[in-house]
Amino acid sequence: MDLKEIKQIIDLMSRNHLTEFELEKDGFKIHLKKDGAAVQHTISPMMSHAPQMTTAYQLPVQHSAHSVALLPSLAPELKADNLKEIVSPMVGTFYRSPSPESPSYVEVGTQVNEDTVVCIIEAMKVMNEIKAEVKGVITESLVESGKSVEFGKPLFKVKAL
Repeated sequence: MDLKEIKQIIDLMSRNHLTEFELEKDGFKIHLKKDGAAVQHTISPMMSHAPQMTTAYQLPVQHSAHSVALLPSLAPELKADNLKEIVSPMVGTFYRSPSPESPSYVEVGTQVNEDTVVCIIEAMKVMNEIKAEVKGVITESLVESGKSVEFGKPLFKVKAL
C-alpha cells in the first residue's frame, strides 16, 4: 500500500464521516481512528520481527451523527458521475499561479493529464508544484488563491476521461 492509497482512504473517511477504518492486505495492516480533533493513523507491517511504524496526522474534524458503511472498493473513482477530486497532499498556502502577475495554471474547462501542474502549495517557504494525477477536464476550482489548505482538502474537481 502506498501513500496515495492511504490518502484516498483518509479522504474517503472525511467525505463519509467515518470515525474508524481498518484494513489488512498482503501482510500490511492499517488502522485509522478519528478521535477528538485529530485522525490518528497507525500503520504497521504484520511481521513479528519488524518494528512498528506509527505516523500521526492532524486533520480538521467535522462532527456528525452520520454512520456510513465502508465501500467495498478503495478505487479512486468513488462517484458514479465520473468526477474525481484533486486533493492537497500537505498543509500550506494554495496559489493558482506561479506569481501574482502570471495566469492561473488551470481554469474551469482546462484539460489536464497526470503530469499537469494545477497549482502551488507553499509550505515552510517552499513552493511545491501539485500535479493533477488524473486525466480529465477541470470542472470546478474549490479554493481561492492565497488561502490556507489542510492535508486531504479538495482543491479541484475533474471529470475523468
